[in-house]
Amino acid sequence: MKRGLKVFVSLACLFVIGLPLFSQPSSKSVETFVLDNFDSSDSNEWTWEVNSSRFVAEGYPKTGYYDGIPNSLKPLRRPNDPDPKVFGVKTAFNRKGDNWFEVYPSKDDKPMEIPFIGTVSQIDFWVWGANYNYYLEVLVKDALDRVHVLPAGSLAFHGWRNIVVNIPGWLQQHSHLRSGPENMRFVGFRIRTDAEEYVDDYVVFFDQIKYTTNSLAVIYDGYELKDVDFGDSADSDDEVQEVGDAK
Repeated sequence: MKRGLKVFVSLACLFVIGLPLFSQPSSKSVETFVLDNFDSSDSNEWTWEVNSSRFVAEGYPKTGYYDGIPNSLKPLRRPNDPDPKVFGVKTAFNRKGDNWFEVYPSKDDKPMEIPFIGTVSQIDFWVWGANYNYYLEVLVKDALDRVHVLPAGSLAFHGWRNIVVNIPGWLQQHSHLRSGPENMRFVGFRIRTDAEEYVDDYVVFFDQIKYTTNSLAVIYDGYELKDVDFGDSADSDDEVQEVGDAK
């Protein structure tokens, strides 16, 4: 009787412990999302722009989409994919010093911040270096609207290199507030010149920006109810006003 009772209790505990495994999203649901591969400039709601520090030479920076792809990405292409493109920037400054320029997404001629999905563990992209002693940074904005600068290393190398930037655990990626931004957002790239490096002719290219994330990290039972409109939102007020005007 005692042995049978122990077996029954063990099975019951196993069943109870196992319940959350079936009723809750996996905490290890890791996915990779491509933020932009630059192959088709019309496929996104944003374009790419460049902003430079004060001593930029007249007529610079210059930008454009150019034919190209890192060799490591060629085997991953499919027959129906569009011709591969990369985004390039050429800059020149009038003097050495603490010069910089930023590459960022833009919509309607205004900077656009691209929201991430889930809890991001790393940002992954390809950059073409011209072997200048310049430094690359990734700019992100947390769920409290604070911009963070994540170092991505030196650009003192020739050709394509895959850069992986880990997201620190202390960075607040989600907000518990119903108002304001919900998740961390991508702001752009910043490239800084070394104070002793030449600045009269510099070129850099970017390709395939993607990120790895736990996409189900903030999904819970009843998640869809968080955006229910109780009739007090700005959109609802506009609708009420329009109905009143119609009368």
